[in-house]
Amino acid sequence: MLYAIWIEDVHDSLPRRLKVREAHLNRLREMVKTGRVKMAGPFPKVAGEDPTQSGFAGGLIVAEFDSAEAAEQWLKEDPYHAAGVFKNYWIQPYLKVLPAD
Repeated sequence: MLYAIWIEDVHDSLPRRLKVREAHLNRLREMVKTGRVKMAGPFPKVAGEDPTQSGFAGGLIVAEFDSAEAAEQWLKEDPYHAAGVFKNYWIQPYLKVLPAD
């Protein structure tokens, strides 16, 4: 089942993100290789600006998991979680309708 993971960052998360960014991305890349990640990316704080300068508001990951509990466990093992980047997160089942594969 697909799950959407909505993440809200703590205030001024940029230094924490940058410290573990490569580890976070490498972890996602491994799931991309197995076809489990359908999309993933951050929410910039300011539209049109380089978020590595102006900061991030959070992010979204849509990926395959066996359950919401499995998605949450995976998220809790993420380097961003360990670095204190996440203020809140929500995990919801997700049904992809368009575009059709």
